[in-house]
Amino acid sequence: MQPYELTVAGAAEAVRARRLSPVELVDSVLERIERVEPRLRAFTTVTAGPARRAARQAEDEIAGGGLRGPLHGIPAGLKDLIDVAGMPTTASSRVRTDHRAEADSTVAARLADAGVAFVGKTHTHEFAYGLTTPQTSNAWDLGRVAGGSSGGSAVAVAAGAAAFALGTDTGGSIRVPAALNGVVGLKPTYGLVPRYGVTSLAWSLDHVGPLTRTVEDAALVLAALAGHDPRDPASVPAPAVDYRPGPGTDLTGLRVGVPRNYYFDRVNPEVEASVRRAIGRLEELGARLVEVEIPMTRYIQATQWGLMVPEASAYHERTLRAVPDLYAADVRVLLEAGELMSAGDYLRAQRARTLMRQAWLEMLEAVDVIAAPTVPLTAVKAGQTTVTWGDGEVESVSDAYVRLSAPADITGVPSLTVPVGRDAAGMPIGMQLMGKPFGDATVLRAGHAYELTGTAAGLAPAV
Repeated sequence: MQPYELTVAGAAEAVRARRLSPVELVDSVLERIERVEPRLRAFTTVTAGPARRAARQAEDEIAGGGLRGPLHGIPAGLKDLIDVAGMPTTASSRVRTDHRAEADSTVAARLADAGVAFVGKTHTHEFAYGLTTPQTSNAWDLGRVAGGSSGGSAVAVAAGAAAFALGTDTGGSIRVPAALNGVVGLKPTYGLVPRYGVTSLAWSLDHVGPLTRTVEDAALVLAALAGHDPRDPASVPAPAVDYRPGPGTDLTGLRVGVPRNYYFDRVNPEVEASVRRAIGRLEELGARLVEVEIPMTRYIQATQWGLMVPEASAYHERTLRAVPDLYAADVRVLLEAGELMSAGDYLRAQRARTLMRQAWLEMLEAVDVIAAPTVPLTAVKAGQTTVTWGDGEVESVSDAYVRLSAPADITGVPSLTVPVGRDAAGMPIGMQLMGKPFGDATVLRAGHAYELTGTAAGLAPAV
């Protein structure tokens, strides 16, 4: 096994035991990037020099007995919305071509304090406003979409071009590309991970979280990220939690909610079959399955768009007027549409969100986690804009991908996607586990127990 193939936990143990140096690990990942990046296009910029300097510093510190923790010397990518002082933050947009961050974002600073070596910034659908990340190719099939908006982060992790990466999630932008590329993606509880220094799409929906190859890795990264920061008004001073799941698979006593509506409507049969098998596996591990009724389903997508579109347009108001032609056509149309929405429509979406959040809290009183498909179909061919379901209904690809992930953003509950199989074309399928607010540890425990049954997708073939 090459160093770039190691998980975060595996690399951390090898580094701690002095079987592998951070320099060897980072060099292996940088060589992997050089090999696969021309065809995957996961990165906006590769920061080989700073990464190697961080690796040498980590090696010296560890040799002197100064191991900072499990992320010390681990190579990672950052979605190109996340500020690192002195580095570009382009948001994969011509609007930000010359932008360089003046200070570190909270999450970048926390990872740097943990000893992480940043190998580069990863592509996003422009300003995180889309579900495909068209610049980047899927790590399992170069002719298919990577998913978005954190497509570059998902592809980098899936291809071994980063041990882990950070993404953002406003309507599913961590979980969608994670599911389409066969990796783990965690959208933490709203307010758990600070967003200071992270370019916003829609402030009341934005989350920052990790994309990793295993659930254990996601827990290790979350532990480094979580914690209050008053510079983010939404940041919550939640108590410190040990997110790392235990070694066992016993889920006795865990109540797993299985939706009887919405989440299995208009879902590809292969996706449904894989997810239902995975749910059955949770039951075999001791979990008790409980049918649940998802509330207010007719309002989900209208509420998502009613919040996101005007908030995004407000954020971009000045630059949209100053340099409209620098935006990609699809993003510009959405931003212009947002300016036409009335204050009344936005307030109605806010009221709907409040009612929906309360209804979800009541539903979650009966269960500990809810298990459902992450997305209703696997990665589509690049350029495909619609999907036709068995009943003849035509849906846009963007609407299809956001449909099942949006509820966790609207309500702010934690949501974890884990690989649970592949379709006939070999494309990964994901199951999402959603939990109570600040029940991230429970969601990770369930995902880790499932993962230990040996069903992870593994490193993608990439090229």
